[in-house]
Amino acid sequence: MARISGVDIPKQKRGEIALTYIFGVGRNRAQKILTDAGVDTNKKVSDWNDDEIGRIRDVVSSYTIEGELRSEIQMSIKRLMDIGSFRGIRHRVGLPLRGQRTKNNSRTRKGKRKTVANKKKVTK
Repeated sequence: MARISGVDIPKQKRGEIALTYIFGVGRNRAQKILTDAGVDTNKKVSDWNDDEIGRIRDVVSSYTIEGELRSEIQMSIKRLMDIGSFRGIRHRVGLPLRGQRTKNNSRTRKGKRKTVANKKKVTK
């Protein structure tokens, strides 16, 4: 397995797909990385030589990816929560923050259903 920025890249996949295993690298960025490094996008990772892997590592290091990107995202969320913006409050409470309805759906954000007991009827 090739190891790029702390991630094991699968050998049996094409380079364009294999690079997407790195957090922060999608298909478009993977294509750009490979063209900048001068490697064929359809070439499998097992066919890469050490020189090509080195060039890919150099290009990948110029992007914000993996741990650095994760911490940057967490800092942005923390900043929103600290200033008390609407989005920050929704993050804090654990509700969807992009205007979705919450009456019926949004189980991913709200978590498992919490059953509320009905009021008991008074018998006379």
